[in-house]
Amino acid sequence: MILKVARLGHPVLRQVAKPVPVEAISTPAMQQLIDSMIETMHEYDGVGLAAPQVHVSQQIFVMEVPAGVRHSQTPPVPLSVYINPQITPLSEEQAEDWEGCLSIPDLRGLVPRYTRLRLRAYDREGKPVEVIAEGFHARVIQHEVDHLQGHVYLDRMRDLRSLAFLEEFIKYGSAD
Repeated sequence: MILKVARLGHPVLRQVAKPVPVEAISTPAMQQLIDSMIETMHEYDGVGLAAPQVHVSQQIFVMEVPAGVRHSQTPPVPLSVYINPQITPLSEEQAEDWEGCLSIPDLRGLVPRYTRLRLRAYDREGKPVEVIAEGFHARVIQHEVDHLQGHVYLDRMRDLRSLAFLEEFIKYGSAD
């Protein structure tokens, strides 16, 4: 089922999401929510979606980066479900790159993010997982974890002058 996406201004996007009890992960309701989040992400051509974006204040996000979505050098990331994620930067190095968000439609901005990190979470079966992510993969993880902490990418931007409507972003290009 495709879910309604919360837009900036809805209070759910500014709340810290609640952790999911591990024993609740396998319930039919939780599995249905995960399936609906995946379907919603695919419907809107997103590469990630956090539960608060679909009006559910719980620590869950889904992501998938198909081949060729970003730059040709961005490796694909298989469909992944992360519950109660914790991230740790693995270096102090950050890079600025363009981001958009389903909850802030039609805008893009330059956002600094750590280039390499460790993610620890539970998968949709309730098993612990650990992922080392770099580049765009790490960027998407940080973007989605921000949603679980009540933040959006605009909060991370160093300079709002890079903020652009998608149509103008496409028309006039970026600094890439």
